[in-house]
Amino acid sequence: MNTDKIQKYLLKLKDSFLDETEENRRMLDIYVNYIDGKASNKDIEEANYQLKQVLRSLGLGILVVLPFSPISIPYVLKKAKEFDIELIPDWYKALSKDKDELE
Repeated sequence: MNTDKIQKYLLKLKDSFLDETEENRRMLDIYVNYIDGKASNKDIEEANYQLKQVLRSLGLGILVVLPFSPISIPYVLKKAKEFDIELIPDWYKALSKDKDELE
C-alpha cells in the first residue's frame, strides 16, 4: 500500500472524527480529559466504544475500494461472523432493524 492511500485513509478518519455528532464530540472531550487526568474508567469505556463504532464504519468503507469488493465484502463479513468479530456498526444495525431489512 502506498503512502497516498494511507494518507487518504487517515484523512477520512480525521473527517469522521470532525463530523459534528454529539457522540464524537463527547468521545474527543473524554480523551482530552483523560490526558489531563480527569476522566473516569467509565468515561474511557464510553469513548472507546464510540471509537470502535467510528472505526467499524471506516472499515466497511475501506472494503468497498478493494478489488473484487462484491465478492470480498460478503466473504469478509461471513468470516468475521464465524470468528465472532463485529464489523457492522451499531447505528447501521438499528437502521436495518427499523426497516426489517438486513441484520
